[in-house]
Amino acid sequence: MTHALRMLDSHRVAYTRHEYRYVEHGGTGEAARQLGLDEHAVIKTLCMGSDPTDRLAGRTQSPLLMLTHGDVEVSTKTLARALGVKSIAPCSEAVAERVTGYQVGGLSPFGTRQTLPVYIEASVLALPRVYVNGGRRGLLVGIEPSVFLTVLSAREVHARA
Repeated sequence: MTHALRMLDSHRVAYTRHEYRYVEHGGTGEAARQLGLDEHAVIKTLCMGSDPTDRLAGRTQSPLLMLTHGDVEVSTKTLARALGVKSIAPCSEAVAERVTGYQVGGLSPFGTRQTLPVYIEASVLALPRVYVNGGRRGLLVGIEPSVFLTVLSAREVHARA
């Protein structure tokens, strides 16, 4: 039982478990292939930071989570503009693991160590069902995308590359 599954259970979210053999650097494509899913419905959780260059001005990187389709790239410039910040960049693996409590390759937006702002590519919400990491490598959970809004208070953005 992962922290993500505990959080889903505590919010009485209906979900299905989907286990697969984790492959290093396989990403959403490998998970989709093994489980017979459309990669567009497999949602990746990216840990990013806003204004990483502003450290010189005394500001620190503010981690956030970005949820998007597995087969879609995020435009960091478009995302930064949507959030009203100077820049956005992926967090290092060490930062991502420290703030989420999960290993990279197993990042879930649910049950993170620190409460982080969550942003979601708006088109994800149009899908009838999505599959997102369940808190460990090799585990996806199938949920209705509205769960991101109700449980995580995710904010919709348009940030496709």
